[in-house]
Amino acid sequence: MRKSGLVGYGMAGLALLLSIVGPTAAFAQGSAPVVARIDTGDTAWVLASAGLVLLMTPGLAFFYGGLVRRKNVLSILMQCFTAMCLVTLQWVLFGYTLAFGPDVHGLIGNLKWAFLSTVGADPNPDYAATIPQTAFMAFQLKFAIITPALILGAFAERMRFPAFCLFTLLWATLVYDPVAHWVWGVGGFLRNLGALDFAGGTVVHITAGMAALAAALVLGKRVGPTSPPHNLPLAILGAGMLWFGWFGFNAGSALGANGLAANAFVTTHIATAAAGLTWALLDGAFHRKATTLGMITGAVAGLVSITPACGFVTPLSAIWIGMGASGVCFLFVTFVKAKFGYDDTLDAFGVHGVGGIWGALATGLWATQKVNAAGANGLFYGNPVQFWIQLKTTVITMVFSFVASYALLKLVDFLVGLRVSEHDERVGLDLTQHREAAYTMLD
Repeated sequence: MRKSGLVGYGMAGLALLLSIVGPTAAFAQGSAPVVARIDTGDTAWVLASAGLVLLMTPGLAFFYGGLVRRKNVLSILMQCFTAMCLVTLQWVLFGYTLAFGPDVHGLIGNLKWAFLSTVGADPNPDYAATIPQTAFMAFQLKFAIITPALILGAFAERMRFPAFCLFTLLWATLVYDPVAHWVWGVGGFLRNLGALDFAGGTVVHITAGMAALAAALVLGKRVGPTSPPHNLPLAILGAGMLWFGWFGFNAGSALGANGLAANAFVTTHIATAAAGLTWALLDGAFHRKATTLGMITGAVAGLVSITPACGFVTPLSAIWIGMGASGVCFLFVTFVKAKFGYDDTLDAFGVHGVGGIWGALATGLWATQKVNAAGANGLFYGNPVQFWIQLKTTVITMVFSFVASYALLKLVDFLVGLRVSEHDERVGLDLTQHREAAYTMLD
């Protein structure tokens, strides 16, 4: 009887302990699997980060809008906001499942999660074990929104609005979603290869940058002489919004409120500062004056280049990545574009494409498992294989995005017509495409 009573008291004590520590606690020597469990701090951070990333698209609208002629500024804002609406519906209906759904031969997700079927409040431990899958889906949606919006910097002031809508929908489905699955989706062949892309240098910036180059080549040059930015303060406001929102873009990609998020936050800020100052110095060296436009362009180049690396490199390495970003992007924007004569209106290829390529390769140089044990060491930390993996990933993505984007642009041109008429272009897209004017005084 005494032994039975002791057992009873022991079981009662065990029950009390379990009620305190929670139902998912595991015994040290037990075989119970680790169960995904929502963490409110992680969830709050990812939801806040999703809001920050969404803010980047209006920020991009102001950044691009300030750089074009005043007769086209509303067309830029309209295209960015249209991407926010159009891609949201595409993502909910089938985009999310194509990018992150159950794998099909390493190339694409299947349609199991179409219409967000079975995507709910429970975590998906394959992607984020401490937040609801709906939070993960919403966070990734904001990446899908801004990526096609980046491309419009190459064809600003000359694409028809219906063509923009159709191209955006097709491109998000046939280019962005597959590449997102290749790099980030469970089973994706580039992920299995060992490619490192913490927050989208490959998935976002290389794909958008190569599509931008294709668009510049397909549409050709703008009619008439180019002109300086019509509203630099507007562009500076947009650049500041991008810098602010990028902390959600990069630090949010840790998918938790943790040390990795803090590292991504710090490296993002440091690389951006280094890149902005480097571009100003280059402006002074080659053009005798440091310019505001140059500094904000450099800052954006720094943001782009640190994106794939921010969760894998140290703060000191971020300085070199930011400086290198301004160097290579300055070269393309100032000299290469002039040499080959393509009209990349707002340097979407020169900054996002080239910056993304540099960032992906720089990750293969400076990545270290001292920062992220789940990553890999790069060339400068004794692992040249990782640089080779980054190079292969970069080349595959560049070729695919350029060829697919070129084909889609030709298809859209055949179906609805790609470019506005010369008359409409001279009048401006604000009036001819939207019957509105941003200002009372027109060019």
